[in-house]
Amino acid sequence: MTALFALATSLLWGLADFGGGLLSRRVPALTVVVVSQTIAAVVLGAIVVATGGWSEAGPRLWFAVAAGVVGPVAMLAFYKALALGPMGVVSPLGSLSVAVPVGIGLFLGERPGLPRIAGILVAIVGVALAGGPQIKGAPVQRQAILLTLVAAFGFGAVMALIAEASTTLTGLFLALFVQRVTNAVTGGAALCVSVRRGTPALPPEGFPYGSLPAFAFVGLADVAANGTYSLAAQYGPVTVAAVLASLYPVITALAARFLLGERLRPIQAAGAGLALAGTLLLATG
Repeated sequence: MTALFALATSLLWGLADFGGGLLSRRVPALTVVVVSQTIAAVVLGAIVVATGGWSEAGPRLWFAVAAGVVGPVAMLAFYKALALGPMGVVSPLGSLSVAVPVGIGLFLGERPGLPRIAGILVAIVGVALAGGPQIKGAPVQRQAILLTLVAAFGFGAVMALIAEASTTLTGLFLALFVQRVTNAVTGGAALCVSVRRGTPALPPEGFPYGSLPAFAFVGLADVAANGTYSLAAQYGPVTVAAVLASLYPVITALAARFLLGERLRPIQAAGAGLALAGTLLLATG
């Protein structure tokens, strides 16, 4: 079950990133974050009311609040790093996020067997290569590296925090709702600051209401990914769940290949193959 839920997490995160990337080509990235997370919060609020999730309120919800604060900060740092580029360096470095939950799992005493250790190493290398690392070319700004490392730590922290936010299904719905509300509030505050500094919140033609289904998909897919990751971490070793969940860059690259016609570079194709091999080792180990 751990492998199944973690792979579902990769699929959902990969598709959410793909959709968010497409929307960010027309709408400022911060606006995409705020709108998509607000829609997700509304839907989750209805689910919490319907399932009686409020009865699960407790100290663990502070983990969800922390995840909701850290998430937008990490995302903004990552977008800024991508803007500074080159993306061929920034994107693979972002996969270092897996080190946070894996490190926590090892610290708490998890000791995967040799096949799984091999699977972890192969999958991490595969994810890094799937991002298409730039071996040579334009120099990388130190700020871009620093921002990417901040983003990677933040993404990894969110994975670890959301896994601790609940122990039941109804509690998970409540934790995800709290996380999304915090995401929307944090992102909204950042958006207000950005607008005051003169950065437009919308494109010249105004808000693309026709894209609301896409905003909803991005927000809900991200929510579902957090939920399936939390379940994966509860069912089995965090070290395995975190690595399998980190395969989402492969999904994003494949979506771009088949939906947009973007060609995978040889190094990306090799990375996708290694990631799949690592997945098989983890699933069978």
